[in-house]
Formats: sequence, structure tokens, C-alpha cells
Amino acid sequence: MKKSILFGILVTFFGLTEAEAQIKLGDKAVGALEKGVKGFTFSDAEAAALSKEAVDEMDKTNPVADAKDGYAVRLERLFGKHKSENGLTLNYKVYKVKDVNAFATADGSVRVFAGLMDIMDDNELLAVIGHEIGHVANHDSRDAVKAAYKKEALLDAAASQSDKVASLSDSQLGKIGNAMLDSKHSRKQETEADEYSYEFMKRNGYDVNAVESSFNILAKMSEGSESSFMARMMSSHPDSKDRAEKSKKKATKEGLYKAYVQKPISNTAPAAAKKTTTKKKKK
Repeated sequence: MKKSILFGILVTFFGLTEAEAQIKLGDKAVGALEKGVKGFTFSDAEAAALSKEAVDEMDKTNPVADAKDGYAVRLERLFGKHKSENGLTLNYKVYKVKDVNAFATADGSVRVFAGLMDIMDDNELLAVIGHEIGHVANHDSRDAVKAAYKKEALLDAAASQSDKVASLSDSQLGKIGNAMLDSKHSRKQETEADEYSYEFMKRNGYDVNAVESSFNILAKMSEGSESSFMARMMSSHPDSKDRAEKSKKKATKEGLYKAYVQKPISNTAPAAAKKTTTKKKKK
């Protein structure tokens, strides 16, 4: 790869002048940048592998609910039957943090935040995760990790003038994981993921009206005390009220609409059944 191409990458994607690119680009950085440029074309399999590495790093730095935890028990009850979806092999974990969020990555990892599980019932939670799975099925998550890799790998190579980009550090993987979590999908991508969620609910016999309800919850939150957080999280999303209305119209058109009433929410693990023993009578 010629340096002129590398200069072009630095100038075009990172806003550097040619003089700044010359300073940042040393001979030792050429090999690293060539490795980094791979992010522009790497395969779906490579995107999935990088996603898994990034999610594994995120799992190390977030409190993950163990199998006996009430949150994990509930998620397994809901999604244990959906370990395979649209040709994807999925795995689920709960991050025990108060943020209202969930995400899915190109390798099929689905991570749900406890804060989301505290405010949505089973059907609403199914609708939200169905939306996140939609991003994976529609290759939005693949594109997000590619974009994150391009930025992190190339910036690091240019700044360090070393070849360490060939093997990403834990710090880089953490940054890529956060970038995937905060990825801003286009409004078209969000709309398509909404449609995937609706069809996921319908296909599996769940109440499609929970899709509208989940959006109404997010819309209400964006108006309340957590409005600043929700505004940041939903900045690239279509308006939640509009999304709720679209879901309602679709359900009405299909003759499936019925005002949704939220069911009781419980993230408490069921009490273990007490073992009973009977003593045999002596003859």
C-alpha cells in the first residue's frame, strides 16, 4: 500500500492536513495502517469475531447477573427458546446496571440492562430485544463494528506509529464495545428494526401491541426526570411517539389492535422448592 493512500485516509477520515499526516505517519506505522485499513473490507465472519472479542471485554467490566439471579432467570425464561433466530446463534446476558438499554452485536450477543427490565413487562421486553435482534439480522450491527474498528484501529496506528493494531488491546476492544453500544443507526435502519420487532412478536405468537407500549414507555421517559439521558440515547432514533403510532396503525390494519395493559413485573428469582422427606415406619 502506498503512503499516498494512507495520507488520503488520514486526511479524508480524520480531518488532518497533509503536513499533519506526514508527521503522524512514520515508516513503522505503515504496516499497522494496512492492517487497520482491513476494517474497510473485512468479512461478516471477521465482524462477528471482533464483536465477540469486544463483548467479552465488556462482560469483564460490567456486573453480569449469574444464572441464579432473578434478572438472569427471567431473561432465560423469556429468551431461552430463542437461542437461534433468523439463522443467528444468540446468547443472552444481563448487565446489572440501572441504565435503560439493550444491544445486540454481529456475533449474536444480546445484552440487556437491568434498568430496562425494571420498567418493562415480559412482552415489552420481548419487543425491545426483537428490535435489537433486527439490527443484527439486517447487518446494522455488522456495519457498526466495522465503523468502530476503522476509527479505533486507524487512529491508534497513526498516533502510536507502531504495529500493535495487528492485535487490538483490551482498551481498544473496550472502546469498540462502547462504540457499538452507542452506535447511531440511521432512521431507516431504526424503522426497519422496528418492523423486524413487530414481525418477531407476531411470528412467535406474542402480543404485537406490546411494541406500541414499549415505545410509549420510552416516550414518557424522554419527557420526565431522565429526559437528558433518553435524549442522548434516542438522538438518532425516530420519535418514540411516532414509532408507537406506526405500530398501532399496523396492528389495527391487521385486526390485531387492542389497548395494551402492562403486566406485573418481577425480577426476583423464584424461591427454591423445599425438599420434603418421609420417614419409613419401622415394622
